[in-house]
Amino acid sequence: MEDMGMGDVLSLYIVPWGIRIALALAIFYIGKKVVGIVVGVVQRLMRKQETDEILVSFISAIIRWVLLLFVVIAALSQLGIDTTSLIALLGAAGLAIGLSLQSSLSNFAAGVMLIVFRPFTKGDFIDAGGAMGVVDKISIFTTILTTTDNKEVIIPNGAIMGGNITNFSARPTRRVDMVFGISYDDDIRKAKTILEEIIAADDRVLAEPAPVVSISELADSSVNFVVRPWVNSADYWAVLWETTESVKLKFDEVGISIPYPQMDVHLNKSE
Repeated sequence: MEDMGMGDVLSLYIVPWGIRIALALAIFYIGKKVVGIVVGVVQRLMRKQETDEILVSFISAIIRWVLLLFVVIAALSQLGIDTTSLIALLGAAGLAIGLSLQSSLSNFAAGVMLIVFRPFTKGDFIDAGGAMGVVDKISIFTTILTTTDNKEVIIPNGAIMGGNITNFSARPTRRVDMVFGISYDDDIRKAKTILEEIIAADDRVLAEPAPVVSISELADSSVNFVVRPWVNSADYWAVLWETTESVKLKFDEVGISIPYPQMDVHLNKSE
């Protein structure tokens, strides 16, 4: 083989490869700019639809990395690299990662569903995933609650979506369900009047729906009244606790007893 001159090397290798590298760099640079524009348009459209910011960030990140992958593959193709095997390798790697991260992917899918369907939002008081508290943060994989005694609970989203979700803040009003028992020897009309007066004197109790005070059961040791006033959700616990205290104090004041379970044992003396 004859020795190639500098001109031959330049024309056969340096110039063609220089053009290929320049085109690959141009494809990568322009593609990166186009990806940024596409992601920006998607973000504006989602924010215009008032999509949750967590979902906006997550979808934007996925779109960015997927499009950048296509840009990189296009740039490598320009260099003459066979990208078919690279795509197959990426597919196999994705499958292996998916199989090893099944639980994480389950939490991820549940997180997307929580963000899209919004069974609760930040600040809601919920019971879900075996915990109860105020929603502090909803992320793709977990949801963080703050309990009433100020503990932080981190729940996998899969556990939340896999069970019942009780959102105590979803409705503006709630019904406070209370049961008070009196002795069979006490005056039931008097007791009912006292209960109605206590409820009527509380400004937090809503007029509509009307509160209910009624006998619900003739139990083994007591005559039970149900007391069911409607209040704003924020007043629920205060009304429950303060009404219970007021009823006990008022019953004590007028001599109405609140019985507790008792058992009478009769012994027969054998001859």
